[in-house]
Order: sequence, then C-alpha cells, then structure tokens
Amino acid sequence: MKTKSLRILLLSLAALFLLAPVTSAAQSDNGKGKSFLWRVQSGTGIVYLFGSVHMAKPDSYPLPRQVEEGFAAADILAVEADPGKEMGEEIQQRLVLSAIYPANDSLQQHLSKETYDLAAAEMERVGIPIEQFFKSKPWFLAMTIEVLELLQLGYRPENGIDRYFADKARGIKEIVELESFDYQIGLLNSFSDKEQELFLLYTLKDLETMKGGMDELMQAWRTGDAKGIEKIVSRALSEYPETKPIYDKLYYQRNREMTDRVEQFLKSGKSCFVVVGAAHLVGREGIIELLKRKGYRVEQL
Repeated sequence: MKTKSLRILLLSLAALFLLAPVTSAAQSDNGKGKSFLWRVQSGTGIVYLFGSVHMAKPDSYPLPRQVEEGFAAADILAVEADPGKEMGEEIQQRLVLSAIYPANDSLQQHLSKETYDLAAAEMERVGIPIEQFFKSKPWFLAMTIEVLELLQLGYRPENGIDRYFADKARGIKEIVELESFDYQIGLLNSFSDKEQELFLLYTLKDLETMKGGMDELMQAWRTGDAKGIEKIVSRALSEYPETKPIYDKLYYQRNREMTDRVEQFLKSGKSCFVVVGAAHLVGREGIIELLKRKGYRVEQL
C-alpha cells in the first residue's frame, strides 16, 4: 500500500463510526443560531473547541463567522494530528509496517469466512481485488473501504477542516498535536482480533446507510445541534452493543486524554483554538461535559 494512501486513511480516522463529512457550512453563517463551536474559559486562559471532520467537500467553506473569529483570536492551534506535516521516510515505513501482518500471516487467517466474503464482495464492487490486501490488518481494510466510499461521494482529505486550519496557521501560530499518527496507529493495533473483525464488519454494514446518515449529520452540524449528533452516535452503539470496547478506545479514552490537554491550555494563560472530530465533543463522556464537570464555564457560540 502506498504511503500516500495510508496518509489519506489516517486523515479519515474521525470520519469513522458515522462521523460523516459536512457540507454547505456556509449556510450556517447567517448571524443566527449556533455553530459547532464552544468557548471555554478559566481564570487564566480561554479555549475555543470546534467540532470537525477530516474529509469534506469544497462547498464546506466559508466557515461560520464566529469560527473564523475564534481562530483569529487564538495564540495556538491544537489538532488531533497535523494533517499537513511532512512525514519522514522512517515514520512512513513504520506506519506501513504497522498496518500489515508479518510473513506467514494474512488477513484471511484473522477473519470469519462470512466477514471475509462480505469484504471481498465490497472490494469487488469498487473494482479492487481483495487479494491486494491479503497482508493487511482488518482495521486497515475497514478504513480503506470507508475512505473509498467517502471519495466516491466527493469528499476529500485536502478539503478537511483540520487541514484548512493547519495550513492557515502554519508559520503564523504555534501548532500543537493532541495526539500523533503514531499514537492513532498504535490505538488501532491495540484492538484484539475480535475487535478488529467487529470494526470491519460494522464498517461494511454501515455503507448501506452512509449517505442518509451523512445528510442527517450534515444538518445537525450545520445548526450546531449537539444533541442531534449525540443521538446519531448513541443510536449506532445501541444497534451494535458488541462494539462498545471499540467505542471505549476510539472515543471515551481519547476524550479523557484530550480533555486533560485542554485543561493544560486553560491553565497556560494563552488562548487556544482546538479542532477535534465532532463526536469527541458530544454526550456524557464528551469533552464538553467532561470540562463542565471540572467546573469550567462552557458556552456554545
């Protein structure tokens, strides 16, 4: 698998589990209502939290006025992983090797026949023989399938919200990574065989309703409807309760860690604009509620 393709897959991490790309954000900049932006204040600092997607269409821009103003007011931009940062050859090699099985091991040895056949049929539909992924791990194949579907629908990582702000901040503001590509790959590799198969199986089943789910999420994001996105994410988990360990790792664990980083920014005396996947902000275990429970003043803009 080419390293460029791997990079596209990494950029799509927050698009998994029904976090679909958002379009027509310009419609939300009407001077009324809310955006998917929150302001968090302490006695010493201020943080803007913006719910984002990693793959989008060109018509996702311009972003709402209050979002651009929050970014302009910040000293620091914080993203999950900097999508515009060049990866050295050693890191690229390490990432690629992390996504494939060693000699004498293969994808088919880690999947049930049912899941493998479903994946093979999906790859055949998009014109790529599954044999090209015979050494790939299930999580990597799941991300490949997800990205291919998003690309088919017109969404591109180069139009992602994270990249937009990283490009805008480069050379002007300090850019901080809340995580890293190595961290995200390590997280995916920490899944057991059972979890990886569930991850792949869920992705395959989700393709059937992806477009409708994207439309619903688009509307919720555009109107700043955090409850709406929370409902969609919770519904997905209720339909597939066996995926809870995956949710715990992909969302809840990371939410706690990112909340700790936001708290550090609040204590630094500087202002920071934080861009994370929209699902990380919502729900009882989302970053917004975690900060409220810590006693911080949080306001949706």
